Amino acid sequence: MKSILQEEKACYVCGRTEGLQEHHCFPGKNRKTSEANGFKVWLCLAHHTGSNRAVHGKDGGLLALTLKKHCQMEFEKTHTRAEFMALIGRNYL
Repeated sequence: MKSILQEEKACYVCGRTEGLQEHHCFPGKNRKTSEANGFKVWLCLAHHTGSNRAVHGKDGGLLALTLKKHCQMEFEKTHTRAEFMALIGRNYL
């Protein structure tokens, strides 16, 4: 499924179009749910894994949380919070 946050293939943070990697906003046990519901974005290397502030970097917690919040807000435009909670199991807003 396509991303619910993006239509164009560009880094969600900076807009770069080269060296992109797909990021599932809810990893681990929720990775399949992320894939099935479009809870994913394109990120350049610098924002995905290439620095401490990248989403998977040592200090990337704020970016990861921001992406989770954006996904939940977008999902709740057409669904209820209860539906989101049933899918992900946690409220990020």
